[in-house]
Amino acid sequence: MPTTLCFDFGNTRKKVAVFKNDTIEEVINLPDDAVETIQSLIEKFNPDKSILSSVIDHNPAMEELLSKTTKFHKLSHLTKVAFTTPVGKPETIGADRLALTAAAVHYYPDKNNFVIGLGTCVTYNFINKYHEFVGGAISPGLEMRLKSLNYYTAKLPLVKADSNLPLIGYDTNTNILSGVVLGMAKEIDGFIAAYEEKFSNFNVLLTGGDIVYLASHLKKKIFADPDLIFKGLYAISEVNNP
Repeated sequence: MPTTLCFDFGNTRKKVAVFKNDTIEEVINLPDDAVETIQSLIEKFNPDKSILSSVIDHNPAMEELLSKTTKFHKLSHLTKVAFTTPVGKPETIGADRLALTAAAVHYYPDKNNFVIGLGTCVTYNFINKYHEFVGGAISPGLEMRLKSLNYYTAKLPLVKADSNLPLIGYDTNTNILSGVVLGMAKEIDGFIAAYEEKFSNFNVLLTGGDIVYLASHLKKKIFADPDLIFKGLYAISEVNNP
C-alpha cells in the first residue's frame, strides 16, 4: 500500500502522521526537524509521498531530503485546494488553517463548516457550503493563557492544564483553572452561538491537542477529531501529488 508522511509543525509541537492509503496508521511526536530524524522516518516507512504544513522556521534541509526521496509538497497559498479563499490577502492564511479547511470540505462537502483548532492559538475557521473559506478569528490558546498569568504577575503560579476542575475555585490553582479552561469553553460556546444566529445547517468540528481539556465543558454538540489536520493534509497531498 502507498505510504504518505504528513508533517505538521506548529509553534509548540512537531508531529507526523503515517498514512497507508487513506488510513492513519500512527501519529508520531518528533523531537526535532534534523535531517537524521527525517531520514530515520524514511528508512522505517519507505514513503511514496510527503507533505509539510509548517508555521515555524523549520530546517530547510528536511525539504531537500523529502524532495529527493518522495513526491514532496509544501503547503502554501499556492497549493491547489478544493476551496476558494476570498479574503484580502490569501498568502497570510496559516498552513494549519488551510489544512483544517481542506479536511472540512473533504469530509463534509455539502455543509457549512465551523472548524475550531485548539493549538498554541485557538483558530476559528468558517467554510461555507460553496467551499469558500470566509475567515474567522484567532485568540490565545490554553497554554498561552496559563503561561501569561504566571509571566505577567508576581505571585501567580504556572498551573498545569487539567479537565477536572470546579466551577468555583477553592485555591489559587483551581481559581486559575476555572478561569482559563471554563473561560475558553464559554468563549467557544459563544462563538458557536454567534455563528448560529448568522448561519444554519453547519457542522462544528473541534480539533487540536487541547480537546481533552475542553470538549467535556462545551454545551454544543461537536465532532471532536484530534487528527483532523492530518486528514486535511492527506487530502491536499492527493490533489497536489497525484
